[in-house]
Amino acid sequence: MTAAQQQDQQLQRRLQQDSIQLAGKTIYINPFLYWRRFDSNTDRWLREPGQLNEDQIQQNRGRFYPELEWALLDPSDQEIKDGAVEMFLKSLELIGTFHPELTSGQLLEVERKMAITKKRSFERWVEKSYRRRVRLQSREKRRFARDRFWRGWSEWIALETTHHALVPIVAIVVLSGVIGWSLGSSRSACPTLVLPSEQTGLR
Repeated sequence: MTAAQQQDQQLQRRLQQDSIQLAGKTIYINPFLYWRRFDSNTDRWLREPGQLNEDQIQQNRGRFYPELEWALLDPSDQEIKDGAVEMFLKSLELIGTFHPELTSGQLLEVERKMAITKKRSFERWVEKSYRRRVRLQSREKRRFARDRFWRGWSEWIALETTHHALVPIVAIVVLSGVIGWSLGSSRSACPTLVLPSEQTGLR
């Protein structure tokens, strides 16, 4: 089998996982396959976790994760699973918007296949989104701390009392530099006498 045929088979398998056949039509259950039909607001709404309210997510936990005991999950796992529930709800809303002809029974079939095939990929997507958000927040905090540091220094230097304190300090630094330079130049002007080696020996 050639490399092109293998790639084609992998693509077919991926599309089978990302779609469902209903009434002779192919319905994509991967929401990112609709991205060409998104505007920028819809794209941001889909990609950023935390767009739906917590009550709506908690009410639908059992719908997509009936096997889980949520009280036993640690907070980080719970946050990722809640993000995946949000992705399920957003995806179903998008599919209903792009395919308004689907009946409630067909939407239920879409939901079932999505719950089986997309659970892990949604969780990975949410995990990456949270990591990206943490990196951006830490970068923003460092930038803010750096700006605050330089702003504090510039404000301190601009104070009149700072100017009064800096004038004698600068004068002392300049004076010490001049004294050090003059001492160094006077030493170099008077080199030490070095006796020839035969005169230093004992006679």
